[in-house]
Amino acid sequence: MSASYPPLSRKITNVVMLTLTGLCTLLVLSVLLTILGYLLWKGASSLNFDFFTKIPAPVGQSGGGVVNAIIGTLKLLTLATVIGVPIGLLGGIYLSEFASGWSAFTIRYTTDLLNGVPSVVMGIFVYTLVVVPMHHFSTLAGGVALGIMMIPIALRSTEDFLRAVPRSLREGGLALGASKSETIVTIVIPAAIYGILTGIMLDIARVAGETAPLLFTAFGNLFNSPGWLQPSASLPVIIYTYAISPYEEWHKQAWAAGFVLLSGLLVLNIISRVILARGKKISHG
Repeated sequence: MSASYPPLSRKITNVVMLTLTGLCTLLVLSVLLTILGYLLWKGASSLNFDFFTKIPAPVGQSGGGVVNAIIGTLKLLTLATVIGVPIGLLGGIYLSEFASGWSAFTIRYTTDLLNGVPSVVMGIFVYTLVVVPMHHFSTLAGGVALGIMMIPIALRSTEDFLRAVPRSLREGGLALGASKSETIVTIVIPAAIYGILTGIMLDIARVAGETAPLLFTAFGNLFNSPGWLQPSASLPVIIYTYAISPYEEWHKQAWAAGFVLLSGLLVLNIISRVILARGKKISHG
């Protein structure tokens, strides 16, 4: 029996599609590497020990750093995570395991609408809700704004990963005499924990670069901000402030701060991929 070979047209189509997909992959990687390289090239002169350990220098003086913005960003993201992740996690559990019919539709639709709200509108909302009653900007207000923005992503990612858990695991827990709540806590959530953690990491990375809501809430600070009730510097805002200034030294530090922020987001994405890959390996192992 003679071996059958694919027709020439199929071979040509296969080669063309492989070439196109390879070129698209190379294009995506080249864009990322170009941005990282350009940021490093433009801001390399400001990347030194002082950049990570000192506050900004007065206008007209060289040197200084953005340690106040780095610390402020970490505080804002910590507070946002404390606010947004628990609400999103519990909402995702409810949506995946309990909600049905109109209640499920309403929650999903509302969550998607919230996820589509422009960040500047979210900043104005929290400005009215928190800043105006307090009569001043604060780290708290910035954390609330970012936390609200984290809720829809945390909720939908939690729901997706929980729904991916095989139904047989739920039935097995119930068959052993566990209640539905016990089954969810001891079986379903542990089975999806790596995916949930991945969603949380990507959620943090998504809000870490937001500038508009922080202009209306945390605002900025040239010094280290004590506590949670004072205005706070952040990397996105300091990049914006420095970039539109007329001072060349500030322009260099804006580029350097952009490189640091993008590098941090890249690290978060890599960590999330590693966590997800580890979870898949364990589940298939």
